[in-house]
Amino acid sequence: MTKLSMHAISAPVLVRMLNNLSSILTKAEQQAKAKNYDPTVLLNSRLAPDMFPLLRQVQIATDQAKGCVARLAGHTPEAIEDTETNFAQLQARIKKVIGIIESYKPEQIDGSENREVTIKVPNLELKFTGLDYVNQWVMPNFYFHLTTAYAILRHNNIELGKTDFLMG
Repeated sequence: MTKLSMHAISAPVLVRMLNNLSSILTKAEQQAKAKNYDPTVLLNSRLAPDMFPLLRQVQIATDQAKGCVARLAGHTPEAIEDTETNFAQLQARIKKVIGIIESYKPEQIDGSENREVTIKVPNLELKFTGLDYVNQWVMPNFYFHLTTAYAILRHNNIELGKTDFLMG
């Protein structure tokens, strides 16, 4: 029987999807220029008035990713201020977060399936085991924000397909 690798179910998955997000944002910026769209409009677009705009979707996805590996390793996630206002800054954030994830060695993360992980959200503190944290918190949140970023771009006439989401 193969032993579960906490590193294998988290870090490479997060890195791959962040690379796909980077490719999607590159295509969005290129198409915005070609179609004479104001990139600021895209970056501030949202699907509904009460949802976060594209910029914030990317920030939250990257926060989920860097927080995952840090918490599984028993560390406090590195703080990154949410100051991005353009595509280049979002790309730099994604690159930085990929670097953070890749800085963690498998041995720092493996064996964390039973480590207690506590998340503070407004008016609530959530406690998970490491495995439940990855499966029930990080991945659903991470994919929600990636999918929403993709949907915002599609909604704004950026030509992307399922392959872009899955393969970058």
